[in-house]
Amino acid sequence: MDRGHTVNRYARQMILPEVGASGQERLSAARVLVIGAGGLAAPVLPLLAGAGVGHLTIVDGDTVDLSNLHRQTLFSEGDCGQLKAKITAQRCRELNRDITVVAKNQALTSENATDLIANADLVLDCADSYAATYTLSDTCLTLGKPLISASVLGLGGYVGGFCGGAPSVRAIFPDAPDSGASCATAGVLGPVVGLIGSMQAQMALAVLLGLDPSPLGQIMQFDAQNYRSTSFRFDDAPEPDQSLRFVGLPELTDSDLIIELRGVDEAPEPILPSANRIPPDEVLNHLPDPSTRIALCCATGLRAWRTAERIQQNWPGDIVLVAATTS
Repeated sequence: MDRGHTVNRYARQMILPEVGASGQERLSAARVLVIGAGGLAAPVLPLLAGAGVGHLTIVDGDTVDLSNLHRQTLFSEGDCGQLKAKITAQRCRELNRDITVVAKNQALTSENATDLIANADLVLDCADSYAATYTLSDTCLTLGKPLISASVLGLGGYVGGFCGGAPSVRAIFPDAPDSGASCATAGVLGPVVGLIGSMQAQMALAVLLGLDPSPLGQIMQFDAQNYRSTSFRFDDAPEPDQSLRFVGLPELTDSDLIIELRGVDEAPEPILPSANRIPPDEVLNHLPDPSTRIALCCATGLRAWRTAERIQQNWPGDIVLVAATTS
């Protein structure tokens, strides 16, 4: 890239002593993986592309829906029905022709997580999915990759820096969330998503630039109803001894007891033909010999997680979680 072009384009950030020419070179050489191309990604991706992050990989298997548009502001009405990853990649290329943007029209799974993360310098969790967050955290912890994860619901949300030398998401959130609400059931306001996503982009740039203090090991929470924010560090938080893990369908075997927790109204077809459809409150009555592994399946993984926590109090066998959607 022509040096004059670079200086002119990024002049307003290169003048910062925290960036300068060397920092801009670091951004240009960086490879960032973004999981999810929805509301959080709407501010994240243009800000990273505009800052000159050299290589962006966007992973999302979903399509644009009219109900997305109030918060997923990279999309227009004409984009409805099209692939989110493809559209967001196109928007980033239009913003900055000097960077490389790769769209992967697929969902994150436990099978592809390692391959996706292996070549990234930084991972951003913009999926706002329990299964995606914990799959990313587990994989980033194993590979030593930094993770910036964010979540928004209603009028509040959080963003934090995990792994890459800092504790994982599980170190801070080891148990299943109390609420099973989602944006579809509890609602969300677009500006809250935009604010948290912008902070996620700021943390990402701070990691890539090596700013001090590092956002790795720090969480910022924001309450938009009362206009209050709080922040704390968790550098010394211990990792839990045992963790329930999410797996993908190819990891299940014929010897597993596969339990579909969703009813027929929610999932007319079980996650696998071999799955046993059992409501969460009846699973304790169908426990196998502890030598048999149980795979609990639901939409987001939350019901499976909560059910597994109840089972563990009475049953010593191995339990894995399966989510029908992860990003």
